[in-house]
Amino acid sequence: MSRKNVIAANWKMNMTPSETASFLDSFLKTFPEPTAVEIVLAPPFVSLPKAAELMAGQSAVGLSAQNMSHEASGAFTGEINAAMLKEVGCQYVILGHSERRSLYGENDVVINKKVHATLAAGLVPILCIGESLEERDGGQLEFVLSQQLEGSLAGIDAAQMPGIIIAYEPVWAIGTGRTATPDQAQETQCYVRSVLERLFGGEVAAAVRIQYGGSVKPGNAAELISQPDIDGFLVGGASLDPASFADIVKAGA
Repeated sequence: MSRKNVIAANWKMNMTPSETASFLDSFLKTFPEPTAVEIVLAPPFVSLPKAAELMAGQSAVGLSAQNMSHEASGAFTGEINAAMLKEVGCQYVILGHSERRSLYGENDVVINKKVHATLAAGLVPILCIGESLEERDGGQLEFVLSQQLEGSLAGIDAAQMPGIIIAYEPVWAIGTGRTATPDQAQETQCYVRSVLERLFGGEVAAAVRIQYGGSVKPGNAAELISQPDIDGFLVGGASLDPASFADIVKAGA
């Protein structure tokens, strides 16, 4: 089954609105029309309106938030809901990133609620999973990933799964300069797909796109994307420079 690669930029806590404008001024000139890959930018909340303004009228690049509350409204200081994200032009939401899990205590139960709320709002979840170095070295990789998938996707119907993007990010390779080898990445991506097959069936597993993330750079993108079960990237640091991110997108094509 053919799966369209999706290359997403997770800017994390970087890029003010003015810096976002500068990035897009350069980047949108490189990709004025839709490409063979799906391109997604995830600025910080305060930069989403500026990004949406500058991206209006083009269809080459989609807009994502980096997180979202599962609550619809109410006394939740500092939180952002789906309606707010849709009104500023978001089409995607990154959920369950390792930093949300490790730094802010988000577990699979919380992430699962967010996945359901995201789908109910008509947004596309980019669901992150990944193991730490200790878990990998301790032989826990398969257990950790299966638990994260089962917990985060609890109650999701097979029919909903093609509308969810999975992002596998080995935590030990995020921002460290260490990257899983193409063979390591492919082996793990294949395992992730096998879990999806167990949970939702082979046809669904073959349709779901699974990104790789973790120190993806222009220099390693082409070799990684050549692996059969890598369907794109969730890019951190290398996505902050428009030329660097453009090179990764081109590799993804």
